[in-house]
Amino acid sequence: MSPLDSAKRERLIDVGPAGFHPPCAMQLGVTHPDSGFGLLYGHHAPEDEVIAESARQLFTRKNPTIFPGPLYLWAWNPEWMAKGQALLKLAAEIPNVMIIPMPDYRPKYPKIDPEEVLNPNHPNLTIWGNKIEVALFIGIHCHYANLALRMVRAGTNCLTVAFCHDIHEDAMLSVQDLDVKQMDHIIDIFRTVRKELGIEMPKDGKTVRLTGTQVRANHGVERVNPRPA
Repeated sequence: MSPLDSAKRERLIDVGPAGFHPPCAMQLGVTHPDSGFGLLYGHHAPEDEVIAESARQLFTRKNPTIFPGPLYLWAWNPEWMAKGQALLKLAAEIPNVMIIPMPDYRPKYPKIDPEEVLNPNHPNLTIWGNKIEVALFIGIHCHYANLALRMVRAGTNCLTVAFCHDIHEDAMLSVQDLDVKQMDHIIDIFRTVRKELGIEMPKDGKTVRLTGTQVRANHGVERVNPRPA
């Protein structure tokens, strides 16, 4: 039985709601895989299988969303700027994807606009508010990402994907050792899966769908091309 078939039969980390204060992945027996492998619903699997499953979920579940964190949003240095550009290339491969940033980690009280930002202290509000059923976390410092991922699993039906330099065991799908070269490989797999699923791309390249708050901030524009000419 392949790792994918095994993971489908018995998922250690699966879509919630898992209830108030669910056990963390480590308590459920999930361990970090070696380089070249990722986590597929809590099971070790070759990273290409995890990437392909991530693509299938982002292409088929409702309201796919990318949550880029500070490491991808701010121009720290040329390496991170290149990673940010690579993320936009990935967004250009996912029709109807939303991008909701996590610019910092401060709690947003007393009023939260779930269409403006995601915050690890209350990620469920953003996911509930936008009816997000699959999300990619990327460029978020690991301890904050793990906090958010566990809260998402506890209270929502959102499937979570984490692409990072380290594995995030509380995500349903996670790959590691991410750099710009690896992102190009991820994009190639996404293109292959999209063709297998028969999903068509918009002819104008406008794959990113803006939230209501983003539409108002952009003078009524509802969709954009993340990589305009």
